[in-house]
Amino acid sequence: MVKYYSCTLDLTFSALGDPIRRGILLKLTHGKVSASELARPFQVSLPAISKHLRVLENAGLIARERDGRIHRFHIVPRRLKEASHWINRYRKFWEERFESLEKYLEPINKEEKT
Repeated sequence: MVKYYSCTLDLTFSALGDPIRRGILLKLTHGKVSASELARPFQVSLPAISKHLRVLENAGLIARERDGRIHRFHIVPRRLKEASHWINRYRKFWEERFESLEKYLEPINKEEKT
């Protein structure tokens, strides 16, 4: 289970590491969109967009539906939820650590001000 979870997180964060792929996901938040529509706002070729779409598909972040020659894509939220849960667990951890550090430094800061 841990190995699977780690692999899926690696794929998810790797896919999210590119600004074009994040832009594609943002565009897909409005619903199903064709590959050509997804390519419009970006200054890259359609084959380059296709590669980005494959990365997102392989990471499980999007899914493809075929309607004849038109391919429409939509978000698959499961992997994003997993990444969000992972981030939130560590966010809570670090917030607790920073609060502890702040309490520790509070007397020192008061001494410096006087």
